[in-house]
This record gives sequence, C-alpha cells and structure tokens, in this order.
Amino acid sequence: MYAVINKEGLAMSPFIRSDKEEEYFLRKEAEKLKKMAEKRRAETEAAEREELKKLHYMRCPKCGMELQEIEFQSIHIDKCFSCGGVWLDDGELDAVAKKEDENGVLSRFTSIFR
Repeated sequence: MYAVINKEGLAMSPFIRSDKEEEYFLRKEAEKLKKMAEKRRAETEAAEREELKKLHYMRCPKCGMELQEIEFQSIHIDKCFSCGGVWLDDGELDAVAKKEDENGVLSRFTSIFR
C-alpha cells in the first residue's frame, strides 16, 4: 500500500470515499453524539431531581416552612404549623375517605378525582 501526499505535505488515504460512504459515517457519528447528549441530559435531570428533593423535602409548598408529620385517624399526614396547611401524600386522601362513612363529604369529594 502506498500513501498519497497532498500539496501541504500531509499523507492522505489512497482511497476516495463515495458520497454514500461519507453520509453513512456522518450519520453514525451524529447518532453517537446524540446518544452521548441524551445520556448527559438524563444524568443532569437525575441530579437536579435529587437536589430539588433535598431542598424541598418536608417543606410546605405554600410558605416553605418545615412540615411536621401528625397522625389523623391512624394515617400520617403532613401539617405546617406556620400557615396551617395540611398536605397529603399519595394515597392518604383515599385512606381517610375509606375510614369515613360512604355518604360523607370527603368520600364524595375524592370521587371527583377518580
């Protein structure tokens, strides 16, 4: 095999790529870069979620003060003693509604969200 020297004195490949080959390699490179960017984005989003969780865990969404866990009808709910807000985790509203009479106001209220 021999090397071809261009006018700048640099060795060049003796083979000339066709347009289809060039397109193929460019597409492969673009796919690789896209996968790398997607991976970085996913890692960044995960790190941001963790940071937000640390900042907002057990904080009142209304006033930002610390929430205290209290027991109501054997269900643990979060209460803000600063603004008086009461916050329920996933499934806690349904648990409270189940303990109440079927014709109660809370049962009718939760049926709106089902």
